Order: sequence, then C-alpha cells, then structure tokens
Amino acid sequence: MSLSITSAFDGGNIEIVSIEGERADLAIRRDHQSDFFQWFYFRVAGQAGQRVTLRLLNAAGAAYPLGWPGYRARVSTDRETWTLAETSYADGVLEIRHELTGPLTWFAYFAPYSSERHEALIARYAATAGFTHRELGRSLDGRSIDCLSVGHGALPVWLYARQHPGETMAEFWMEGALERLAQGDDPITARLLAKARFYLVPNMNPDGSARGHLRTNAAGVNLNREWAEPSAERSPEVLCVRNAMDETGVRFAIDAHGDEAIPANFMAGFEGIPSWSDALGAKFYRYRDALAARTPDFQTKLGYPKSAPGKANLSMSTNQLAERYGAVSMTLEMPFKDHDTNPDRAQGWNPVRCRRLAHACLETLAELIDEY
Repeated sequence: MSLSITSAFDGGNIEIVSIEGERADLAIRRDHQSDFFQWFYFRVAGQAGQRVTLRLLNAAGAAYPLGWPGYRARVSTDRETWTLAETSYADGVLEIRHELTGPLTWFAYFAPYSSERHEALIARYAATAGFTHRELGRSLDGRSIDCLSVGHGALPVWLYARQHPGETMAEFWMEGALERLAQGDDPITARLLAKARFYLVPNMNPDGSARGHLRTNAAGVNLNREWAEPSAERSPEVLCVRNAMDETGVRFAIDAHGDEAIPANFMAGFEGIPSWSDALGAKFYRYRDALAARTPDFQTKLGYPKSAPGKANLSMSTNQLAERYGAVSMTLEMPFKDHDTNPDRAQGWNPVRCRRLAHACLETLAELIDEY
C-alpha cells in the first residue's frame, strides 16, 4: 500500500518532496515571512506492518541543527500518547524509521498542543471557582490572548508560555501549573493563594501555534525579542501582556520554553541587566537551587552562558521584567530530547513530566515566597 502524508491540520507542518513505496522524502516548511524552521507534525496513512522510512531532507538548515544529534521523533496512533521513534541524523538528513501498527500514525517534533486543547483548557479554568478569565488582547490573526488569574495575596506572580509556538512542552507545563493552583484545599496551594495573585498566560503565540511555526507569530516576528518596544503592528501579543503587567507589577515570573539542543531542564536568569544587584540575583539562584533539590527532573550544571555586566538583551522578557519591575524573573527551558540525568527510555521528556515539573516549580515558590 502506498503511503499518504498530510499536515493540513491545526499545527501541522511538512512538505512532500517524493514518496516511493515505503520511503518518503520530506521537508520542513519555514515559518511565514521568516527563515526559522524546525517544528514538524504530520500524519501518515498506511497499513499495519509497513516499515516506513521518513527522511527530512532540509534538517541541516533548521534553526538549531545541533538539536538533531541524539534526538528522537515522537510518534502516536491516538494523538494522546506519544512514544519515541527510531531516529538518526547524518549528512544533513533527519531519518525516522517506524513500523506502522495501524492505518493512521502521527509524527511530531514533540507532543503537539492543539488550538482546541488550548480552548478547552481556558474554558475549564474560566469556569473553575476562584479563577478569573480576561482577554488581554488579540493576535495579528485575531485570536485571543487569554489570561487566567487566581489568588488573593499581594504578590503579583506571572507565568506565561509558548512565545515560541513550536515549544509545546511549555503549554503542557502551564496545564500543570493551573492544575496545582486549582487544588485550593491543599496546604501548599493555600499558602500560595494567600500570599500571591497569579496571572497565567498559557499561550502567548496562538497564531504561530495554529500555523505550525517553530518560533514566530503570523508576521514572522520572534516575540521574545519584542519586549523592549512591542508594537500593535508587529507584536500585539507582547504589547497586551506587557501592558497588563504594567497594571499589576511583577515580583516573580517564569517564562516557559523548550530548548532544541540541551538534554536537560534548566533555568536562565537575568544576569547583565543594567540594574543588576547581587541581592536580587541571589533570590533567583536560591529558587533555582531549591528546585533542583526538590526534583530529579531539574538540574543546574547545563544551561546558557550568563550575559556580561550591562550586556543583557532587554528585548527578551526575562531581562525586561527584571529591569522594568525589579522582578525575580527566569526562563524555564525544557528539552525536545530528554532530561538525561533522569531519562524515560520510552517517551523521553513528555507532557506528563512537564505537568509534574510545574507542580515542583510552584511547591518551590511556596517554600521561598516570603523572600519576594
């Protein structure tokens, strides 16, 4: 049976170069008006027992080609459970090999997070006691930038995700954060809600998410380079969120992302901002170290290099929030590969673990919240 391949669905991304028998040569489509690409998500129709070979020919030109060595694609027959497929990278080609177990199989860079799942998430918590929903603004394509808030304390805490839409692990992390904050009868959650008011934006980039982008919005703009001077024309998503932050102030913030190359969970801080102080930086380091002590799914050895004094990029949200509000702000990076110090051989880093990490992040905040 000849293979049939499509990505003509929400969040899909692939171009067909050729199909010959059980082998398909494919290419990842670039983000609209951008050179970024790496996210892929497509469906293969075939029959059980077929041993397919799927070759992504332009992998070497992807945004982060160092992300391919050691990477394994995700595969699913129900779009709920995603396991690791046999994957290799050589001579600029990413090759996925898999024996089909049924008529339809989906392949993706990471477990996808659909627009419909986002809508269901917002509907669920907008109707949950204690939570308030507010539409902060609209994207360039007219989609809502949704914010959920909960808690009656004085400390303004912002959690936001998916500025880069292909980093779907970030919204699974947000699911976990919302899940934990809804447990009002739990003493740890009760402490958080008494001390803080939480503002959660599960998806900063709904247009890129629906279009199957890796990193940009509908205009090809990287939102995490817009925080110094966001505009209605290029980055209304950032503009409306930053305006809302100006209303509330920010004392603690986590910006959730995914990293293509580093096989670990880690935090990036705000070193190098003009107003850096060792006292503020120490609060970030204490949080980071306490999180590593709490869960084996976080570590502090691997990560990004620190910015030199005065050299922080203030167009990035973590730096802008620390400089603008004096916030203890941080970027959480989760892997497309796996957290190698605590691996899962069947599923790699996956949605369930993203949600559990969010629980650990909030439990750590509860431990240290009086410092902020």
